[in-house]
Amino acid sequence: MKIYTKKGDSGTTSIIGKNNVDKHHMRIEAYGTIDELNSHLGLLSSYDHVEFITQKKQLSLIQNILFQIGSSLASQNMKYKISISDIEQLEIYIDKIETYLPTLTSFILPSGTTWSSYAHVARCVCRRSERRITLLNVHEEIDQNIIKFINRLSDYLFVLARYINKINDVDEVKWKYESC
Repeated sequence: MKIYTKKGDSGTTSIIGKNNVDKHHMRIEAYGTIDELNSHLGLLSSYDHVEFITQKKQLSLIQNILFQIGSSLASQNMKYKISISDIEQLEIYIDKIETYLPTLTSFILPSGTTWSSYAHVARCVCRRSERRITLLNVHEEIDQNIIKFINRLSDYLFVLARYINKINDVDEVKWKYESC
């Protein structure tokens, strides 16, 4: 079987349960951004640090859930559901990571190590996927646990970026308002 089918050459694609739709359709945007986010998490999980082993396992579990979310968004019948326990598990991960971090007293700039910056980029893609999914939800009912999971995931990626800087002994850069 060849990887290319030529069916999308006209700018349309098929989704589960529906005939062809434009590749820029809001549903395609929603699950396409989840796919992009999943790829960023794949990059992030390739970070090799002795204090990052637990987070690599967490990222693998999250990637599998994102695949379920993408599959659900690609289908009109929302076959795959995200459980409240998936959301609660993210909260446990966040709470555990935060035990290693100093309390925030100001906004911080998304910076630090290259790997921390990758986590911040993934967080921004996660936020974009949330915007795409909530837009789709205006037109078609979406499993609300998907929206909650993606919202919580951006929080996870934020503390993960901070954690990566912490284990690499890199100071966070506090935001200072300066007029141009």
